[in-house]
Amino acid sequence: MNGRHLGGGHRVAVTGIGVKSPAGNNLEDAFTTVLKAEPLAVTVPHLIERGVPVTFACLVPPFDLDAYLTQRESRQIDRAARLLLCAASDAVADAALAGLLPPERVGVQIGTGIGGLPSMEEVTLSHGYDPGRIPVHTVPRTMSNSAACRLALRYGFQGACTTYTAACASGTTAIGEATRRIRYGELDAVVAGGVDAAVTTVVMGAFAQMRAMSTRNAEPRLASRPFDGDRDGFVMGEGAAVLVLERRDIAQARGARIYGEVAGYADNCDAFHIVAPHAEGDIASRCMRRAVADAGLAPADIGHVNAHGTSTVLNDRAEAHAIDRCFDGHPPPVTAVKGVTGHLIGGSGALEAALALLCATRGVVPPIANLTSSPEADLVDLVIRHPRQVPAGPVLSNSFGFGGQNACLVLTPAT
Repeated sequence: MNGRHLGGGHRVAVTGIGVKSPAGNNLEDAFTTVLKAEPLAVTVPHLIERGVPVTFACLVPPFDLDAYLTQRESRQIDRAARLLLCAASDAVADAALAGLLPPERVGVQIGTGIGGLPSMEEVTLSHGYDPGRIPVHTVPRTMSNSAACRLALRYGFQGACTTYTAACASGTTAIGEATRRIRYGELDAVVAGGVDAAVTTVVMGAFAQMRAMSTRNAEPRLASRPFDGDRDGFVMGEGAAVLVLERRDIAQARGARIYGEVAGYADNCDAFHIVAPHAEGDIASRCMRRAVADAGLAPADIGHVNAHGTSTVLNDRAEAHAIDRCFDGHPPPVTAVKGVTGHLIGGSGALEAALALLCATRGVVPPIANLTSSPEADLVDLVIRHPRQVPAGPVLSNSFGFGGQNACLVLTPAT
């Protein structure tokens, strides 16, 4: 292997993964939970107390925060940054990256859809608009780039430190752009991923007012049901996932464990509506095809699709059309893990990329939680009830967000 990507540039290996998610706080736990298709939405007491119309979400289970952060660090950063730093610490340790490369050759690329809005909400609700009562750490807590910069500071990474805000496609965009920086020689390694922690009064209330969220308050575990005929909206989740991306030839030379590769990436914009997808999925399909071509593959080479699958009527239908178009009416098996985890907004694409890479390597496609029958069954091959065994091979992971933001990754097993 000469370390060159099929379409030109260096090949990009994944050498570390860290996860803090509703499905589990490490990759193997999250993978096992997703394979079981166990929906995780629970009632959230503070949403009831504050009169939010939707009272449930998917939350990250408790873990030992003191193992990752000092009490001072915890006070100075918000929940999203805490989750991101903890996931990133696991990923960097997994890759044994710290101190390995010149600091100017290692970058940080993080995606977030909500940014510092929850922290600003907290300050406003707790302290009103009295300038004299605003906490001193408000600005660094509310900056959208806070999590990425805290990560760079922790490890001294001096390469490009960039935060991407592309709605629900933010985490996928961050990984894709990190891949480009490595592929064409700007950096040798990048710690890349996504995060959001938006189970808050204003954010939940705002999405509820849009009628974008499921209203199954009495049965939250049944609420997230991607592609199901009885779906009525998405379920909010929280969490972070981080991948260490590295030039494959460098990773091989140092004997690193390689999970697989980020082989292809593409992004584009529907330019159609600020919150609704293009109904026929034309532009999203084009993004999928470009990602596949970027990996040097044809659609027939893709072993399965990790769909964005939000559990909203319009988005699932549009994505089904896009998949059908991409694969000329012969799609591979399709899964959607948000039935288990809910929608992590900016964190969703990163978590799904990590899980999809394991699926690609192990030759298994998780079933879609809460899916019984689907109006999209005529368009896509949805995996129902039990995991499906498939040959190990490339997987396409989709992320589509408000504003028509589309981003797709192709992940391949190590070869």
